[in-house]
Amino acid sequence: MKTWTKGVLFVFVAALISGISIFFNKFAVSGINSDVFAFLKNLIVGILLFSVIILFYKFKELKKLTNKQWLRLSFIGLIGGAIPFILFFRGLKLISASTGSLIHKMMFLFVAVLAIFYLKERVNKAFFITAVLLVLGNALLLGYYFSGFGVGFGELLVLTATLFWAVETVISKKLLKHLDANIVAFGRMFFGSLFILAFLIFTDQFRFIFSMDASQISWVLFTSALLFGYVFFWYNGLKNVSATFATQILLIGAPVTTLFNYAFLGAAVPVSKFVGLGLILSVLALSVFLESKLNKRTFSAVNRS
Repeated sequence: MKTWTKGVLFVFVAALISGISIFFNKFAVSGINSDVFAFLKNLIVGILLFSVIILFYKFKELKKLTNKQWLRLSFIGLIGGAIPFILFFRGLKLISASTGSLIHKMMFLFVAVLAIFYLKERVNKAFFITAVLLVLGNALLLGYYFSGFGVGFGELLVLTATLFWAVETVISKKLLKHLDANIVAFGRMFFGSLFILAFLIFTDQFRFIFSMDASQISWVLFTSALLFGYVFFWYNGLKNVSATFATQILLIGAPVTTLFNYAFLGAAVPVSKFVGLGLILSVLALSVFLESKLNKRTFSAVNRS
C-alpha cells in the first residue's frame, strides 16, 4: 500500500507539472521552430535522466539490459518521445494552451481501452461514471459545452499525439514491471531525441538550432526543467499504479492550465469554471477513494494467500 500511495502522489505531482508546462510551452514554442524545440527539450531531459541513473547507482542495471529491452526502449522513444512531440508542439502553435491540455488529458479514455486488452487491467462500472463526469467537468471548465468545440488542424495534431502517448503509456507500463522507472523514462527521452534529430537532418531543419537567440534558449531550458520534472514523477508514479488510474489523475492538469490562463490575463473566472473545477476535483477524489479501497482488498488477499 505504501508504494501505491507513493505512486498516486507522484502522478499527482506530474499532473500539476503537466498543467503548468503546457501553459508555458504555448508561449515558448510560439517563437521557436517547434521541431527544434522538441529535439532540444528531449535531449536535455534525456541527459538529465541519465545523470539521475548514475546518481542513484542504476548504471549497472542499464548495462544489464538485453538487446530486446533496448529495442523496446527505442520503440518507446519513437512512439512516445519523437513522433507525438513533433505533432503536439506543431498543434500547440495553432490552438490555445487550454484546448491542448484538454485534448491531452483525455488520454485516459484511450489508455483505458488499450489497458483492458494489453495489460489485462480491470475497469469497473464506477470508471465509466467518473469518466463521463470528468469529461463534463472539463467542458464546463473550458466553456466548450461540446457544441462550441471546433476541430481544426491543430486539434487533430494534438489528438494524434495523444493517441501515440496512450499507446506508449501501456507499453511503458508493461516494461516498468521489469525495469527501473528512470531507465524507461531515459529510453523514451533519449531515443526520442535521436529520432527527432534524424528528422531534423532529413528535413533540413537542424541549421535552425544555430540561429536561436538568448531568449529562445532560455525558454528551452525553462521548459526542459518542467519536462524533466513531469517525466521523472510520471514514470515513477506509473510504475506503482494502474495505467488507467494514473492517466485519470493526470486529468487535473487541464484545470491547472486553464486557471493559469485566467491568472495571466488577469480576468475574472466565470462561475461555470468553478463548477467545472469543483466537479473534476470531486470526481478525482472519489476515484482515489475507490481505487484505494480496491488496492486494500487486493493487498489483504495477497497477504492471506
